[in-house]
Amino acid sequence: MVSWHAPAKTRLLAAAAALACAALGATALPAAAAAPTAARNQITHPELDWAGSQIALHQPASAGRLTVTPNVAGTPGLDVSGYQGNVNWASVAANGGRFAYVKATESTSYVNPYFTQQYNGSYNAGLIRGAYHFATPNTSSGAAQADYFLAHGGGWSKDGKTLPGMLDIEWNPYGATCYGLSASSMVNWILSFSNEYHARTTRWVTIYTATSWWSQCTGNTGDFSSTNPLALANYNGSPGPMPYNWPYQTIWQYADSGIFPGDQDTFNGDYSRVQALANG
Repeated sequence: MVSWHAPAKTRLLAAAAALACAALGATALPAAAAAPTAARNQITHPELDWAGSQIALHQPASAGRLTVTPNVAGTPGLDVSGYQGNVNWASVAANGGRFAYVKATESTSYVNPYFTQQYNGSYNAGLIRGAYHFATPNTSSGAAQADYFLAHGGGWSKDGKTLPGMLDIEWNPYGATCYGLSASSMVNWILSFSNEYHARTTRWVTIYTATSWWSQCTGNTGDFSSTNPLALANYNGSPGPMPYNWPYQTIWQYADSGIFPGDQDTFNGDYSRVQALANG
C-alpha cells in the first residue's frame, strides 16, 4: 500500500495496477464461462475508490499532473478516504483548511475503517465536515445505498458543523463506465438515492461528479440543479463547463494532491457560505 503522502502519480499507478490485475483475471475466463452477475458486481478494492480516483484516469489534466492553484476567491478544503489513514487535522487547520468531506461507505458492504478518526478529528480541529458515499449503481438500489450510508456515518444534524452528505458518482472502477445502466436508469438511481436521503434527513445530498461523466452516463436528461449542490471535479485550472443545468459549482475539486492530505477543494464563496450549507 502506498502511503497517503505519496505523489499523485504513484497513487494512480497503484490504483491502475490493481485495475489491470482485475482485468487480467476477468479475461482469463473463457467467453462461455462468463462470471455470474453477482461476481461481476463484487466490490473488491473499495480502499482504492475515493472521490476522484477515476478522474485523472479518464479526464487527464492538460497541465501534466502539475498541482493547480485556483485563482478564484473561495474557502479552502479537502476530501479524504481510508486511503489517507489517520489524518493530522491540527496540521490541516494550521494550513488553512476550513471544511472536509470524508468517505464513509461504498455500495452496501464497505465502511471506511478510518472514518471515525477522520470525521470526528476534522470536527475537533474546527473544520466543518461532512461524509460521502462512493456509488456503485450496479450493486443495489439508490435507496438501499442511501440507507446504508445513513447507518454508517452519513447523517446530518443542524449543529452548524455538519455538511449534508455527498454522493460520489463517477467512472466505474470495476468495469463498464456507466455501470451497465442506461441514461434513464442512471438518472432514476441517482434520484432514488437523493430522495431517500432527503426523506430521512430533510437535506438534499451534494452530488460529486465530472461534466464528461454526467453527459455520457445520464445523457443530460436528469436535472438536479434546483435541489442538489454540485461538487465538480476538474484538474485543468478552472471548473470548466457545468454538468446539465447546474449554473455553478458549490465545491470545486481542483487537484488530487497539494497542501492537504487527499484531494484539494475550494468552496465557491467565503466561510459564511460553507456555514450556510451546513445549517440548511
